[in-house]
Amino acid sequence: MLPPTGATRLAAVIGSPVRHSLSPRLHNAAFAALGLDWVYVALEVAPGDAAAALAGMRALGLGGLSVTTPHKEAVAEACHHLTDDAATLGAVNCVVPVDGELVGHNTDGPGFVASVRATGTAVDGARCVVLGAGGAARAISLSLARSGAAEVAVVNRTAARAEQAVAPLGGVGRVVAPDEVAGPLASADIVVNATTVGMGEPGPDDLPVDPSPLHAGQLVVDIVYRPLETPLLAAARHQGATAVNGVPMLVHQAAVAFELWTGEAAPVEAMSLSVAELLS
Repeated sequence: MLPPTGATRLAAVIGSPVRHSLSPRLHNAAFAALGLDWVYVALEVAPGDAAAALAGMRALGLGGLSVTTPHKEAVAEACHHLTDDAATLGAVNCVVPVDGELVGHNTDGPGFVASVRATGTAVDGARCVVLGAGGAARAISLSLARSGAAEVAVVNRTAARAEQAVAPLGGVGRVVAPDEVAGPLASADIVVNATTVGMGEPGPDDLPVDPSPLHAGQLVVDIVYRPLETPLLAAARHQGATAVNGVPMLVHQAAVAFELWTGEAAPVEAMSLSVAELLS
């Protein structure tokens, strides 16, 4: 990375907690790979202070801002403008300064779709099952539907939250009860676990679903990256499916943000290598 100068552009991630974030590693690797005079840092912002942080972004002239828990909804309310995805989701994870105003984006869904396509798996016409109905699940479901998926089945323990996730998806979305998921799993092309089950809450051996319907020819993605190998991914490989952890999604959503801020094509390979070295 180049040493900072008087012309160095600053970008940052805000969250609470934020010290665990891999975003500085990703973006600084990207800036270094392209020789850009930018620096990216992590900033702890207390709950309730998101609007003040955005005012600071404008006052200080930051070139870009990433947003993580618990500020995505508050930042959406504080931006001057929102993209269609961000407005639909009511959540922003990337802020772009444009002509003195702040535009809120949500790059989680596009990043996920890009990571799927990077495996060689087609999204257009795909039958998809999304486990979970939280913020990431909703973003992924929306982008799958907007990218041409034939069906997006959302599975969640709370039916009302599943209905909320399906509402913007049009005719391709449907709610599936947890006890009726075997059939959709067997017929799916893409299966996504967007729950915390399998990452140690409440136990490291938990599975979000019975993996026995999984089979060869499917792509199974667990969006967490700690641990890199979850029980679901191990079971999916045992069943013959292609199993992918959350690192590619992390990289590709960051790549979308990088391109919005800099106008440069993101060096995805350099970003991936930087994270792989850290996590290994």
